[in-house]
Amino acid sequence: MIDKLFLKTSRMDFSRADGGSYTDNLIGTLLAIFGNVLVSISLTIQKYSHVTLAGTKDPRAFYRTKTWWCGFVLTCLGEGANFVSYAFAPLALVAPLNAVSVITSSILGLVFLREKSKPRDFARRYGLSFLGLILTTGGTYLFVAFGPNSHEKLQAENIVKHLVGWPVLLYLLLEIIMFCLLLYFYKQHRANYVIVVLMLVALLGSITVITVKAVSGMLVLSFEGNMQLDYPIFSVMFVCMVASVIFQARFLSQACKLHDSCLIASVNYILSTVFAVVAGAVFYFEFKNENILHICMYLLGTAFCFLGVYLITKNRRKSKSFEPYVTMDMANGVPVIHDKGLVVQPDFNGSFSYGALVNNDGVAPAALPVKLEQPPVRSRSPDGSHGHPDLKTD
Repeated sequence: MIDKLFLKTSRMDFSRADGGSYTDNLIGTLLAIFGNVLVSISLTIQKYSHVTLAGTKDPRAFYRTKTWWCGFVLTCLGEGANFVSYAFAPLALVAPLNAVSVITSSILGLVFLREKSKPRDFARRYGLSFLGLILTTGGTYLFVAFGPNSHEKLQAENIVKHLVGWPVLLYLLLEIIMFCLLLYFYKQHRANYVIVVLMLVALLGSITVITVKAVSGMLVLSFEGNMQLDYPIFSVMFVCMVASVIFQARFLSQACKLHDSCLIASVNYILSTVFAVVAGAVFYFEFKNENILHICMYLLGTAFCFLGVYLITKNRRKSKSFEPYVTMDMANGVPVIHDKGLVVQPDFNGSFSYGALVNNDGVAPAALPVKLEQPPVRSRSPDGSHGHPDLKTD
């Protein structure tokens, strides 16, 4: 009996290893890490290009600089690596690896862009950031080590079989109902809370990762010689992928206009990861063959990543100090005090100013310290030369 059980277990493990699950997971994980690192480096290079142009008198636009195009090329390479990683690794492994981008950005922000704080605030701010880096790194190791190992070749028949299953249909129905309710409160009742907007982004993101994994898997199989592009399900998944990405980016840009970017980064990472993991578990049955110990360790690792990302982004929020500056209104000749909460005052653009190097006449003034004296109004004398001519009398 024991020999039969051992033989059955060995055959099951052999079938999983023969399918290349472990090798595929390794390739997908490395591609996702590499892609997130490249994206972080590219965004840092592009930010450096913008900062350099803002600090000089260079009249060129940002898209005419070599550094910006270098960052753009690295962005394309990084996103391409992330796209291909979905074809090899489960969603439960690829989605939480966005924390690597947060780690890389925080390190590059301190080293490359020299984002420094005052010495007395260093221990308070960067102590928590360092703790967040440790938690995120440890959590990444845990969910990669104990994440799901099962992986299937995403042929068109398998995708259709998953799509028409009752768990996926029920999941999609619940997502549609939740999305419509949130969209109703967001549009009709102006519920511009960060959780509402980012829930819309996360719901669309779950559809995005499902379709991206399907499209990427069919493309990889097609390049290997097993043509999948002529199936109708490929076109359906591709259209859904493009549409979800567009609307997801639209809601995310609206969230960035309404709320702090650091808060958006942490909350969006948490919500998007949760919905992506649930989507992978429901659509692709990624946790079907996993034991309870591996699932608990995986959840512990993702919880560490959530807490670490929150600590990192929390300490990057900078309070804007009040530094008023005086400009000269050329139309009326009145000095005006402006307050835009800028730490560094803007550059000179050819206007008269005092205490600042810019004339922002379009900015609403905070106060008018100088009052214009109205010239006295002189009444016209009743002189006949200036008055009306006398009427002719009979």
